[in-house]
Amino acid sequence: MSLAFLRPSMQSDITFAGMKQTYPHDQVVPDKDSTLSKKEQVAAMFDSIAPRYDRVNRILSGGIDVRWRKKALGFLKPLNPKIILDVATGTADVAILMTKMLHPEKVIGIDISEGMLEGGRTKIKNDSLEKVIELRKGDSETINFPEHTFDAVTVSFGVRNFENLEKGLQEIYRVLKPGGRLVILEFSKPKFPLMAALYRFYMQIAAPQVAGWISKNKQAYEYLDNSINAFPEGNDFLNILRKSGFKQTECERLTFGIASIYIGDK
Repeated sequence: MSLAFLRPSMQSDITFAGMKQTYPHDQVVPDKDSTLSKKEQVAAMFDSIAPRYDRVNRILSGGIDVRWRKKALGFLKPLNPKIILDVATGTADVAILMTKMLHPEKVIGIDISEGMLEGGRTKIKNDSLEKVIELRKGDSETINFPEHTFDAVTVSFGVRNFENLEKGLQEIYRVLKPGGRLVILEFSKPKFPLMAALYRFYMQIAAPQVAGWISKNKQAYEYLDNSINAFPEGNDFLNILRKSGFKQTECERLTFGIASIYIGDK
């Protein structure tokens, strides 16, 4: 999943769609020649790479993504959440990790890819966590729960895949309880010139090649690069969180800015 840096302000790239805005990353799709929607394309893409997804992730990240996830979940510890929603749960890495770190009573994981959910269910069964974690097919824009249901919501490397960013965030806000917290872990781009150059080489050339050899789907990791490049990171994303209703928003950059944690409270 050209890394040209975003301009300091993205306001000129924003267009109105009813009462919500669309952002450049909303239009980034795995196959620009396809007639399918972004949501449909992303679901099909993840279905195709699901059997090798975890292996590719560990190889490409060198395992550092596990440290990032632990850091992100640490922001939920003070709240002691009992009922948690994990959006874009994938193969349930975060859902499983939060049961060990936070000891919630219930975790619901939703994802648009049935292939990824199948892999997650296998891992949950192997860890004997079926009574705590439940995985369902679903997406951020139509969360099938009443408002004020969850103590916390997490999204790990999935918010870039939302077809409509604002709609997804507002739906998450709806199902959060007052006093609840959203924690998002997402890729971002380094600012230091040398690290930025190395990062561009890795994301544009090395990662797609390695991922293509292993997953047989080079296009998926080219999409990763394009979607990271277009995503409104940092202060731009904090502004979108605030527009969606979240308060006390924060951003913490990780590992030279390769990833970022975003926090917003209801």
